[in-house]
Amino acid sequence: MTRIALVVSDVDGTLLTKEKLLTERAISAVRKLHEAGIGFTITSSRPTIGMRFLIEPLGITLPIGAFNGSCIVDPALKPVEQHMIPEAATRRTLDVLGKFGAEIWLFTTDLWLARDPNGPYVPHEKLAIRADPTIVSDFTPYLSSACKIVGASADAAGLQRCEAEMREALGAQATAVRSQSYYLDITPPGVNKGTFVQTITRRLGISTDLVATIGDMQNDLAMFHVSGTSFAMGNATDDVKQQATHVTASNEDEGFAKAMEMILRENGR
Repeated sequence: MTRIALVVSDVDGTLLTKEKLLTERAISAVRKLHEAGIGFTITSSRPTIGMRFLIEPLGITLPIGAFNGSCIVDPALKPVEQHMIPEAATRRTLDVLGKFGAEIWLFTTDLWLARDPNGPYVPHEKLAIRADPTIVSDFTPYLSSACKIVGASADAAGLQRCEAEMREALGAQATAVRSQSYYLDITPPGVNKGTFVQTITRRLGISTDLVATIGDMQNDLAMFHVSGTSFAMGNATDDVKQQATHVTASNEDEGFAKAMEMILRENGR
């Protein structure tokens, strides 16, 4: 393993357990990274508000990447770089998600908008991001301020087909990628977790070869591809594992902490 100067981690399915908990071993591993002079930050499909609770326990001082890296904020959640989905792409996204019968959410900079307060995945998202949705009957007033749109569905195979059709429908107008088997994320074009890594390395004046990334889903591949070292979680699908340089244990078996401990050992720390 090459020398590591920065670690960039996904959140759900990686840093957190299935119960959305941050373990003491994970906290300890990040503390040891800091002590060894290795930078650490996070990027996620989550909205900015859904990452607030991680900043203090992990001692994060670098910018973090919300909405799959399309919104970069400082540790106080003040915007550093912000992108929106073009309105035409937002309209097309809603049409395609409606065709597949997915539960639809629209996120602005500071709001989670939903049409059904009793949607099957609403309780799960409330637990994950520690916030409540704003219920609206119509997304029209928010079409020009969408940071992310989510299609949620228990039909994993159907959502995969929806992802393919969404990519064809949107082309270069927006990015469509699954962040979980049950979530399809649509985010602004040209920005992703990989561009987030590149932005942070430019700010730090280091090469992306000195970055280690860790994640579990298709939306993490963009950062795997630009980093010198990458870890796929044990709970990742085979196609994600095949595109990482290392595979660690699952998020239920301290896979994140074990990967960080490997980095520390390999870097002589």
